[in-house]
Amino acid sequence: MLGQQFYHESIRKVIIAFGTTFNNIQLVRKDNDGNIKQSMKVPLAYGPRQKWLTRLNEDADLSKTVAITLPRIGFEIQNLQYDPNRKLNRVQKFKKVKSAKDDRLDSQYMPVPYNLNLQLYVMAKESDDSLQIIEQILPYFQPDYTLTINDMADMGIKRDVPIVLNSIGYEDNYQGDFETRRALIYTLDFTAKFYLYGPVTSQAVIKTVQVDQYTDLQDTAPKREQRYTVTPNPTNSDADDDFGFNETTSFFEDAKNFDPVTGTDK
Repeated sequence: MLGQQFYHESIRKVIIAFGTTFNNIQLVRKDNDGNIKQSMKVPLAYGPRQKWLTRLNEDADLSKTVAITLPRIGFEIQNLQYDPNRKLNRVQKFKKVKSAKDDRLDSQYMPVPYNLNLQLYVMAKESDDSLQIIEQILPYFQPDYTLTINDMADMGIKRDVPIVLNSIGYEDNYQGDFETRRALIYTLDFTAKFYLYGPVTSQAVIKTVQVDQYTDLQDTAPKREQRYTVTPNPTNSDADDDFGFNETTSFFEDAKNFDPVTGTDK
């Protein structure tokens, strides 16, 4: 079983969809008269917040031109775990006819449910900036927000993936001297409920089904009583066709003309 190479980019698609959700948050700053003096798009990047804090704190003497731009949004993966509450029937399959060759049928077992825990953090040096960003995020999560992902392009499967907001944390690094840069950090924990898919197998279309019925299964020339043959019409796998079936039943009085090795008449 293991060793068959396949990669459907399922986890990668969830991470990209999650990041894209927060990729267009705008920040507006106004003067005392309520006039807009600055408007900017909040930058978003993948990576741990410790990396950004290190870059923020490494300019202790404030001699560098730019240490890090605030505010900003970052996110990262925390862990991955199986979700038994969303388990599907393991013996059922998805099936799809290949578009290029209508004599082949692709099939795939039902996917396996997993939860991907992600952490998103909002970092700012001004309290109003961080609150403005947070207020553009929280109203959409009650407590979940659903994304539609092209889950399995090969099988034509699209799936709704709920993104659940679990908790919100707040941290204000205000302690220190005047040369220490302040960092306001909101940490939001999310869970993405998605599915992982196994390999896709391809097989030829079944064109004939034959069933032989016996009254005796002895080693020497068993007596076949009946043969039941079913042939689909048409015999290709065009999904637009309305399938019909041709059925044939044959009865035999004895086994004199029957070859038990090949299963056919002599």
